[in-house]
Amino acid sequence: MTFKEFRKKPIVQFLSNRYVLIIVLFLVWMLFFDENSFLNHHELNKEIDKLEKSTDYYEKNIKKDKKDIQILNNPDSLERFAREEYRMKKKNEDIYIIEFDTLKKN
Repeated sequence: MTFKEFRKKPIVQFLSNRYVLIIVLFLVWMLFFDENSFLNHHELNKEIDKLEKSTDYYEKNIKKDKKDIQILNNPDSLERFAREEYRMKKKNEDIYIIEFDTLKKN
């Protein structure tokens, strides 16, 4: 096959068209090399998803902490919390910590 025969094929004629070449070059440039390329948008979308997940996590923690603050405004529940979490005690009081062993002995 000679070069002339090759150029006469319809697909080659279509691809060698000046406008098609310009459009293909433009698309390649926009998809890969431009500052606002598809690859940059993909990375930025991943970052946005990651940040949205972290904001959801922190919003849930804020709600939980607000609920805990509401509960701890009551003096009785504050005392109970201090006794359970920080093992605090009153004067002349003994505390016995009982831990359950999860392993069964045969």
